[in-house]
Amino acid sequence: MAKYTREDITRLAKEENVKYVRLQFTDILGTIKNVEIPVSQLEKALGNKMMFDGSSIEGFVRIEESDMYLYPDLDTWVIFPWTSEKGKVARLICDIYNTDGTSFEGDPRANLKRILAEAKELGFTDFNLGPEPEFFLFKLDEKGEPTLELNDRGGYFDLAPTDLGENCRRDIVLELEEMGFEIEASHHEVAPGQHEIDFKYADAITACDNIQTFKLVVKTIARKHGLHATFMPKPLFGVNGSGMHCNVSLFKGSENAFYDHNGKLELSETAEQFIAGIIKHAPSFTAVTNPTVNSYKRLVPGYEAPCYVAWSAKNRSPLIRIPASRGVSTRVEVRSVDPAANPYLAIAVLLKAGLDGIKNNLTPPKPIDRNIYVMNKEEREKAGIIDLPATLAAALDTLKSNEIICAGLGSHLLEHFIEAKEIEWDMFRTQVHPWEREQYMTMY
Repeated sequence: MAKYTREDITRLAKEENVKYVRLQFTDILGTIKNVEIPVSQLEKALGNKMMFDGSSIEGFVRIEESDMYLYPDLDTWVIFPWTSEKGKVARLICDIYNTDGTSFEGDPRANLKRILAEAKELGFTDFNLGPEPEFFLFKLDEKGEPTLELNDRGGYFDLAPTDLGENCRRDIVLELEEMGFEIEASHHEVAPGQHEIDFKYADAITACDNIQTFKLVVKTIARKHGLHATFMPKPLFGVNGSGMHCNVSLFKGSENAFYDHNGKLELSETAEQFIAGIIKHAPSFTAVTNPTVNSYKRLVPGYEAPCYVAWSAKNRSPLIRIPASRGVSTRVEVRSVDPAANPYLAIAVLLKAGLDGIKNNLTPPKPIDRNIYVMNKEEREKAGIIDLPATLAAALDTLKSNEIICAGLGSHLLEHFIEAKEIEWDMFRTQVHPWEREQYMTMY
């Protein structure tokens, strides 16, 4: 990631004919918010003097304590390539501060920084993240509204003409590269209309910033192709849902703390402890990593999404997989996370769980190297494999009972997250769905 000073940004804005700057941040639900200012106000923004009404943002503050400040992270300066040459638009990602100059505890980005500080207290200098977000492309109707009509019938790694989303996907990659992303792979996924674009790992904050930027670019460029991009975990019945596998690793300087040439599977004791922490807390952090009612339609057997808590270096059915690369590339892949998650919150609770395993010297269970989907309940119980929560309601109950994961969110985020998600569950629970009418209208 490029490093910028205030002077750099002021100069670049003038040289590149930037007319507007979006001061972006993320609310508790993972939605990107922004305050757009004319470039004439850029110096004020760079001086951390831009205010906004926090009471209007989901999960922030009450109306009587609404004034908040936006502190731009100068290294997130990017000019959107698709904006007009006559007047370009740039963005800066911001942290949220209170009027007294303290960091706002309800800011998801600041909360992740808090958990990263815990890792540094244990001697870990970096926590790296390589995300693999998947998405679907649907056609738009004549009014510009999304339909359920897919734009292709392609499958895993298919090429055009079967993969009619290839041109759109290529344009997304080109825009991302122009914005500084290092794209490692781009391909059609298993389900028709489903795609994946992988970009290089980065430190946790940068990687989460990149996820949010990635979502914005994908949706923007898809619309230019007459398509709607969705990161909804399971938009269609009977096909694979969209995940966001998270490849994570802890470093001490230039040394990967997960690698040990002499360890089992060449994994260090630290890596095993981290895995044990993830396994211990997985049911409890699922409400955060899989935060919607729809998330649990993906976490079912048979569609490559992990619904059982186990780990392996050899197969893709458990929640945790250890990819084959070793040395500096040694990493733990957590496969349950979906792209509807607020990345800052999801990575905070994953790290909190792993650090608990390290702090308490936890030992992981034996790896499961057979296909868990073909094991019956008795076989899974004998192997010590438990299920992830089956609904958002169950996941929220499990979250509330886990002090470690609750601490990973902090009291403000926890309270507002649970409140919002319990409302979401209650709206779903009390709604009458088409399936119910199809099943019961004529039967009873």
